[in-house]
Order: sequence, then C-alpha cells, then structure tokens
Amino acid sequence: MTDAKLEIQMLHDRVMVRVSEDSGERRSSGGIVIPATAQVAKRLVWGEVFGVGNHARSVQVGDRVLFNPEEQFEVEVQGQLYLVLRERDLHAVASERPEQGTGLYL
Repeated sequence: MTDAKLEIQMLHDRVMVRVSEDSGERRSSGGIVIPATAQVAKRLVWGEVFGVGNHARSVQVGDRVLFNPEEQFEVEVQGQLYLVLRERDLHAVASERPEQGTGLYL
C-alpha cells in the first residue's frame, strides 16, 4: 500500500475552521491582560476557513468567521487542530466581498 496523500473535501454545509491565534488572551482598553480562561459571558471566537462543503452558500476558503467554540467538533490534520461545524452555526463572516455588511471592519 502506498502513502498517497488524499485531499479532504468537506461535505454538505460543513465548514473546516482553524481558530485564530489572537482568540486567546486579550487586552482591555486600559491595557489589562485578560486571560483566555476568564469568562464573563459566553465568548464567540474568530477563525479562518480552510474548507467548505458544496452546500455552504455564504462562506469561502480564506474568510474569517465568528462562532461559538463549544458548538463544533475537533479534528487533527497533519499536526494542526481544525474545527468542523455547520454553516448555520456561524454568527458572522468577515470577507473582502462586500455585500450587506454592518459597516464594521476587522
């Protein structure tokens, strides 16, 4: 048996996301470091899309998406940790394709 590399294709409305490095510790406007473990309310995080299924309509590879990190599955591919979730579980998409945005930018 050969060690052929197989390309991963996401199915249906599934999205594969890698959590952004900056979603851990953060700083308040006054400069106080807030650890990633400190929670006042449920915190949504940003991640980068690395794969989308053919039924996903609002996201593309390379977009940044906002989601709840507790509502998805983890998978490790070549030593990198990715999250798999449904497109409907995304709360927002940040992309260079202007459509009907909020007027806010990352």
